[in-house]
Amino acid sequence: MRFAIGDTDFLLDGQPHRVLSGAIHYFRVHPDLWADRIRKAKLMGLNTVETYVAWNAHEATPGTFDFTGGLDLGRFLDLVAAEGMHAIVRPGPYICAEWTNGGLPFWLFTDRTVGIRRDEPQFLAAVGRYLDALAAILVPRQIDAGGPIVLVQVENEYGAYGSDPVYLEKLERMHRDIGLTVPFTSVDQPMGSMLEDGSLPSLHKTGSFGSRSTERLARLRQAQPTGPLMCSEFWDGWFDSWGEHHHTTSAAASASDLDDLLAAGGSVNVYMFHGGTNFGFTNGANDKGVYRPIATSYDYDAPLDEAGRPTEKFHAFRQVIARHAPVPDLPASMQPGGSGRLTTDAVAGLEARPTPAWDVAVRLDRVLPLAGLLPTITSWTTHETPPTFDELGAASGFVLYRTEVDLPEGGVLTVAEEVRDRALVRVDGRTVGVLEREHHDRAIALPPVTGLLELLVEDQGRVDYGPRIGEPKGLIGAVRIDDDVLSRWTVSPLALDPVPEDALDALRTAATSAGETLAGPAYAMGSFDLAESGADLDRYLALDGFRKGVAWVNGFCLGRYWSRGPQATLAVPGPVLRPGRNEVVVFEVHASASRTVCMCVEPALGHTEA
Repeated sequence: MRFAIGDTDFLLDGQPHRVLSGAIHYFRVHPDLWADRIRKAKLMGLNTVETYVAWNAHEATPGTFDFTGGLDLGRFLDLVAAEGMHAIVRPGPYICAEWTNGGLPFWLFTDRTVGIRRDEPQFLAAVGRYLDALAAILVPRQIDAGGPIVLVQVENEYGAYGSDPVYLEKLERMHRDIGLTVPFTSVDQPMGSMLEDGSLPSLHKTGSFGSRSTERLARLRQAQPTGPLMCSEFWDGWFDSWGEHHHTTSAAASASDLDDLLAAGGSVNVYMFHGGTNFGFTNGANDKGVYRPIATSYDYDAPLDEAGRPTEKFHAFRQVIARHAPVPDLPASMQPGGSGRLTTDAVAGLEARPTPAWDVAVRLDRVLPLAGLLPTITSWTTHETPPTFDELGAASGFVLYRTEVDLPEGGVLTVAEEVRDRALVRVDGRTVGVLEREHHDRAIALPPVTGLLELLVEDQGRVDYGPRIGEPKGLIGAVRIDDDVLSRWTVSPLALDPVPEDALDALRTAATSAGETLAGPAYAMGSFDLAESGADLDRYLALDGFRKGVAWVNGFCLGRYWSRGPQATLAVPGPVLRPGRNEVVVFEVHASASRTVCMCVEPALGHTEA
């Protein structure tokens, strides 16, 4: 088959074709759930699935690529093909996506001479290596080779970043040189000069917007007089940042804008069809004067919620699509009020098993302070000045900084430039306060102490958009007490994703402790039993009474929690759970008023605002 760009339409084997796509990021969804989410995209009436490719997830260390498990892009695309659907692939190299560092590997920035997202030899050499690694996955899966890929996007909203046509030309050529033959696209907001600055005549321009469709398409047509109109990011919701409300949009208003777009003959990629989750330490952050880390949930108020269930928006969009294209019949479980679950029988057209409605309280009865687990999760090095995360080779998570001090009268600790992003300050095992990047904190008063000074520094997410992309993490600049610069630091990242088996064994064999409160920083473990009949249902871990930290279920890192909200639960993919005994581990940085968590069916994503 052949896919091409005609004067007015996309052409599939020479016939006009409308792209009805939805975004599913394979790296935000448990791989055992990919087929389920793709099938549900088809049930809403879509014929295409779009995904970014997260470069930094695949090349965590230079020259070593991982395309296995949850990063098996080839398998994801094969599942799209198995549903008879097409695929749009957006390899970047920059993706934004509210993903840590916008998808760019942190190690690119350790040499500050590398010029990111521009015509710079070191950057382009690294991009070339990345594209070469993708070639074996993408090239044989193009539509003209019998695969699902019909479009490939070059760069991402580049017009909002800069205007370097030489860079774009070289990047386009690099995509072609690895063997990609399908049409190439660009995407930008139809505002100002972004469409012109972010593209080339050889790239088909598409728009990104979520409202005022008729007006936005008119601006797109002005920038590109011929060819099919396409909104390749139709924003149907928005992402959440810690401390903000949970963003929602009106299903009726979004559906109306989608109807306007399709009535104008446009093609669409719904961003997001299914948002998923920023598992582990993968969330990004924004900084427009104030640093705001992005929440763990990427529910996005999408047609398919974080647990893969159809929402009001799913049915509203499906009704709109049905006015412009055929849609398949819905199984009973996907009808309004249904469970939203698709078993093998349900995919064949039969109703899925009923959803078990239960919540399970899990007491975390085994507790060890962070200090007790340090031998199993640290690898110490010594430094005269505090190194950054980047200098330690730590992409994310926590780093513990230690030095000895002699302060018989106390003093004021000051970080010269910036704390990135949050430091828990402790002396002789006692917490004395927190330095928050969001508050622009750089100084804290210390009590009299002669002994150990510790700063437990958390990277809360690398900036994914704007000029602060790629900045190093950790303690930036000299650390002083009063006028004296501190030296002779002992430093280690904490091994958290995954938690080493030795650390888990230490928790399992820890004495059962009484009491309801938990004094951090500390790890706590508990277990619960699950019947096999419920193991394929996604759940949520509720952490009422806990303040800030990270949680795991059966070794799978669910991500960060924070009592400031908006979300009060963490998504637990059904495949992570197993029949019989299941383990929950929580790393609480501060303290909790409870030692009981709840494994529940319904999420608590925060108060909503239309």
